[in-house]
Amino acid sequence: MDILISVVLPLGLAFIMFSLGVGLTGADFLRVGQRPVAFLIGAMHQIILLPVAAYFVVRAFGISGELAVGFMILAACPGGVTSNIISRLAKGDVALSVSLTAVISLASVVTVPIIISFALMTFLGADAPDLDIASTAFTMFLLTVVPILLALGVRRLAPDTMTRIEPTLTRIATVLFIIIIFAALASNWDAFVANLPALGPASLVLVVVLTTIGFFVPRLLGRSLNECKTVSIETGIQNGTLGIAIAAIIIGGAEGFGPYSLPSAVYSILMYVILIPVIFIYRRLD
Repeated sequence: MDILISVVLPLGLAFIMFSLGVGLTGADFLRVGQRPVAFLIGAMHQIILLPVAAYFVVRAFGISGELAVGFMILAACPGGVTSNIISRLAKGDVALSVSLTAVISLASVVTVPIIISFALMTFLGADAPDLDIASTAFTMFLLTVVPILLALGVRRLAPDTMTRIEPTLTRIATVLFIIIIFAALASNWDAFVANLPALGPASLVLVVVLTTIGFFVPRLLGRSLNECKTVSIETGIQNGTLGIAIAAIIIGGAEGFGPYSLPSAVYSILMYVILIPVIFIYRRLD
């Protein structure tokens, strides 16, 4: 388990983030300035709406302690690596999806430590483990920014090769994603079974709330239908692997895959229960 937490998990996450970076170009970051309103709406949904919604869902379902912190960890994470694919399947604005995924993933270096610190103080109080914000930010930098920047550099040096192997990298990243999720569940199986009656409904409600608000808020603000689809998907999909890694590496300590990781693992599975039907609905909205 020590090797799994200290070696396999961070390397697996780094590979997943690298596979995300392979699909990016510098234009994906520059595009933000060309479409600032749509991007700002999507960014505010992910940075502000997500933690607020998670907080109220946790309170509504009476979830407390480490599991409540786990939900806030999940809410602090950027969109998942599959959000771009789902946006394409839903006939959304893929360029906006890629830009949001790229920039919010980099911004997580700052936003994640702040949200986690708030969650620990709010739900654990005096029992909260010590959290060094600077150290957390540096760990986030190593886990997310470095692999993405490395992938951008490699793609720039060998664009044809990276384009050719990108599907293979995505498939490997998907397998790693599944392994990490089920490793987190298996390590906390008793806690998972005992808390599933609260974790399951809370996760499903959170997905529904996020995807619904993610669609209607930009629509009320006059954004295009495709932009609304994309903001909805980017808001509803979370990087569960990153949530599990944060829970295990930054907070879990000797516990490894502790209860902090359960909300990310459960949400990563159940979000597709809602989002797969959403894809078919969005495809018909053209």
